[in-house]
Amino acid sequence: MRSANSSSMSLTRVAAATMAAVVLLSACGKKDESAKAGAPAGQQMPAPEVGVVTAAFQTVALQSELPARVEPIRTAQVRARVDGVVLKRSFTEGSIVKQGQSLFTIDPAPYQAQLAAARADVARAQANLVASRAIAERYKPLVEANAVSKQEFDNAVAAQKQGEAEVAAAQAQLKVAQINVGYTNVNAPISGRIGRALVTEGALVSATQSTELALIQQTDSMYLNITQSATELQRLKKQGGGADNVPVTVLLEDGTELPTRGRLLFSDVTVDQGTGQITLRATVDNKNNALLPGQYVRVRVAQASLPNGILIPQQAVTRGGQNGDTVTVIGADNKPVPRQVKIASQQDASWVVTSGLKEGEKVMVDGFQKLQMMPPGTAVKPVQWTPAGAQQAPAPAQAGASTPADSSR
Repeated sequence: MRSANSSSMSLTRVAAATMAAVVLLSACGKKDESAKAGAPAGQQMPAPEVGVVTAAFQTVALQSELPARVEPIRTAQVRARVDGVVLKRSFTEGSIVKQGQSLFTIDPAPYQAQLAAARADVARAQANLVASRAIAERYKPLVEANAVSKQEFDNAVAAQKQGEAEVAAAQAQLKVAQINVGYTNVNAPISGRIGRALVTEGALVSATQSTELALIQQTDSMYLNITQSATELQRLKKQGGGADNVPVTVLLEDGTELPTRGRLLFSDVTVDQGTGQITLRATVDNKNNALLPGQYVRVRVAQASLPNGILIPQQAVTRGGQNGDTVTVIGADNKPVPRQVKIASQQDASWVVTSGLKEGEKVMVDGFQKLQMMPPGTAVKPVQWTPAGAQQAPAPAQAGASTPADSSR
């Protein structure tokens, strides 16, 4: 009996506890529903902040990004000008050499012998000239006195002139011999950076085969040989007129921008019939040797100027959509509206807009993720947008006041 009574009392306790839990959960659910129903009436969500820029007309350079090859401002091939065996190399490969600096020495012995022989020929010719001149001078008064025939006097004068010619010829051969001796010492024709030696000591070089010994290139300034479509060049000129003293920005292979800007020298007047392209040449300083001969780079060239262009940050433009290039404009009611625009070219981190925007309109740049969480047509709070680098500068002074703004985002 005791066990049956105790079992009945346990079931009664369990049922009572279950009923109490159901009543408690029902009360909590009603409380939550009343809280949710009363939230919109008591509090309204603030408009999300979005970064905007104000469209403003300004004179903008229409830039084109084009491929280019780097070429030294001056290049000289060091070649042998006499035959012989290389005895010595007098430079360090890859170093800077000065104009006139000795680079190679070719065996001068045979040319020194030719020089000595040429000097002897000059001395012999001069001696013969002295003798023929003395005879001609001696015959001159004699022919006037009819002591010698006129034929003999004419022969003496001719011998004198022949001697003078022989002296001149011998002196010319002496000059050639002196030049050849000088050519045995190969000097740098220009100043610049010399590459590797193409011959070694003991090598036989030839003047007739124009043996190349080394290559010198001036790399402190570089040419940029740029190619561009002739059609694109004409379109830019028609769109924005001409531009004088055009600057050139160089982009290296890794995408970094060369600190030093170059300038455009000229545009070729002939279009390549095979490719339809035209060649442009620019020059740029290369004091730090950032550019190497033959290197492939890209350049930005401002070939025309647009008097009424608008610069918009690249992140504000959606390119290549179904409706073309679009931006988001904040209207007078602070509601974002998409707008189709026309892009002309790129300038640094901005796009050049030629149509689709009016001066004074606010273009949305930042805060697009916030709008994705809002229903369409939601009003926003536009604030002036500044680049990330400019926003980080005053951060230490506003560190104490930045916590509420961060929590609201």
